Amino acid sequence: MFAATSLPQVPDDKLMKRSMKNIQTVSISLLIVLFTCAAAFAQSSRERSTKKTQAAAQQSSNAARVFTEIMGTREKSIPRDLLDKAEAVAVFPGVLKGGFIVGGRGGSGVISRRVDGGWSAPAFFDLGGGSVGLQIGVASTDYILLFMNERAVDSLLSDKFEIGGEGSAAAGPVGRSASASTDARLNAQILSYSRSKGAFAGLELKGVVIKPDNEDNNQVYGMTARDILTGNNKISIEAMPEGVRVFPETLLRYSTRK
Repeated sequence: MFAATSLPQVPDDKLMKRSMKNIQTVSISLLIVLFTCAAAFAQSSRERSTKKTQAAAQQSSNAARVFTEIMGTREKSIPRDLLDKAEAVAVFPGVLKGGFIVGGRGGSGVISRRVDGGWSAPAFFDLGGGSVGLQIGVASTDYILLFMNERAVDSLLSDKFEIGGEGSAAAGPVGRSASASTDARLNAQILSYSRSKGAFAGLELKGVVIKPDNEDNNQVYGMTARDILTGNNKISIEAMPEGVRVFPETLLRYSTRK
């Protein structure tokens, strides 16, 4: 008969140390993975923020360029006395519009509101809407809108503002003075202007929808369009991101209230 043999016993303290070592190894590995993911996410967020800021600066620059070009031709520009009455100015450069029979349009732009001594930081908005009629071709069109009173500006700050729905609009007069304009134009809440850069034929109806692009607004300012354009804590020109200052500075060259 052979005597039964027993396996050597591992002391409890050694098992405990081995388990703790394994746990530490796993924990360190997890921490490394989490740190790497967090660093990558932070880098991605910084890159997105940088791209948004650059895009915002470009959008403001485009809007300022369009406004300057239009105001540079005095005989066919927005009358200065009319511009001085506006509570807010919107510029949507390069809005694409086109179609065959049923058309549509879409683009983005900036809006600044009049403040003491100048104009507010530009808030970012999207413009869209369809139109039905005889339409052939594609065009890139610059739109300028003057919001002539507080009510028009307040309506603009709703989630979705439709020209011709919530706000009455009229084609704005051009030339050195608005004195020859009809009362209907001068009493409109919104005066609209457009400059077409491409060939397009058709009958355009009302139905343009303007809504805040609060993703861009929050990325650039940490604020919504309503916060940017209303309230007492307006962003000063010095506190604006440098790239977006060009739009309110351009408006200030053409219109200021003492």
